[in-house]
Amino acid sequence: MKRESFNSRLGFLLVSAGCAIGIGNVWRFPTVAGQYGGGVFVLFYLLFLVVMGMPVLTMELAVGRAGQGSAGAAYRALEPKKTKWHLHGWACLAGCCLLMMYYTTVSGWMVIYFIKFITGQFGGMTPEAVRGVFGDMLANPGQMGLWMVLTVLLGFGICSTGLQKGLERITKWMMAALLVLIIILAVHSITLPGAGAGLRFFLLPDWARALDAGLGSVIGGAMNQAFFTLSLGIGAMEIFGSYMKREHTLAGEALRICGLDTLVAVSAGLIIFPACFSFGISPDAGPSLIFITLPNVFSGMAGGRLWGSLFFIFMTFASFSTVLAVFENIIACLMDFFSLTRKKACLVGMAFIIVASIPCVLGFNLLSGFQPLGAGSTVLDGEDFLVSNLLLPLGSLVYLLFCVGKWGWGFDKYLAEANTGSGPRIPHWLKYYFRFVLPVMILVILVQGLV
Repeated sequence: MKRESFNSRLGFLLVSAGCAIGIGNVWRFPTVAGQYGGGVFVLFYLLFLVVMGMPVLTMELAVGRAGQGSAGAAYRALEPKKTKWHLHGWACLAGCCLLMMYYTTVSGWMVIYFIKFITGQFGGMTPEAVRGVFGDMLANPGQMGLWMVLTVLLGFGICSTGLQKGLERITKWMMAALLVLIIILAVHSITLPGAGAGLRFFLLPDWARALDAGLGSVIGGAMNQAFFTLSLGIGAMEIFGSYMKREHTLAGEALRICGLDTLVAVSAGLIIFPACFSFGISPDAGPSLIFITLPNVFSGMAGGRLWGSLFFIFMTFASFSTVLAVFENIIACLMDFFSLTRKKACLVGMAFIIVASIPCVLGFNLLSGFQPLGAGSTVLDGEDFLVSNLLLPLGSLVYLLFCVGKWGWGFDKYLAEANTGSGPRIPHWLKYYFRFVLPVMILVILVQGLV
């Protein structure tokens, strides 16, 4: 069977960026930027994105493009004889499934809030009532379960129609709408009264504020965010490398993907910080920032119903683009590992994700007594810990060692693949940085996450 490929370079870039662009850009990035003092954190974030995130991204793409398959199949095609690198393919499949076991529930939350805003349910609510909306949603497993199931059905339904007709076509439109919404929301936010203070906090480096937050903590937070924002280590990016053409170098493509991802993250800051400062609200409120703080902001501003609706449809597109991309990797793994057709792989993946996502839905209500990470934690927290703190950094370390180590594919073969095509090339002298510095940086992230 001839392997599918993207219809256009734009399709590859938007789908790959869509995988990286998710709730973390709009939810986690402003939160940690707020916690770590704003502008200085953003500077370090951009630095680590270039020196750490981009190199590992080129490695995932290189394995996919050279191996022409999902993680396990690509490793098997490239690994030296009698080595077992391909076993990491199973870990990639497990990681993608585990990610979707809670991500589909959170994606459903975005749709629920969009519906509540567009139907005017937040109109005239007090701050206490807005807070109660989030608690009532978490206490309702039927409502959350319904939207989780619909998210899974729609996602696999789109992917079942094929790479070009389904994933690429829908993601192009969705990403275009997302970028338009970002511009509209950001322009509105920065024109609010008092928005200048939020812009200064976010964009102007204040070293005194960074020192107050602890410069080591700021650097560590920036390193973590730059690494996790690209969803590296579980094959979610690798699969799109396998669908690429060989016309452009991987450094150039990685730069464009990181650029789009950063555009959304920074734009989210331009939306959230001016709005929060305009209404005198702290921007470092974590999950409650999206579901309690911002709904209160929208409820208090002129035309809040419109702006709240636009924000949550934007959040829906951001989360669903990641859902589609990760579903595609799950489907590709099932096709490669078990020789299934795309339709059968979609049915198997769909049934598994629906059943496996139920504990997350119930973790806020019927299973709230199960607290895997200690008092106050939920099933979602436990699943997110396993993905973010273990599978992503460990998986990225495996890709790195495979591409630069003597017992894997090898640096010269990786470099030849990465530099095939037109565009910027990775210089050979980076070999020792990739071999001895990058692994230490990833280990630092792993230890930080575990501690």
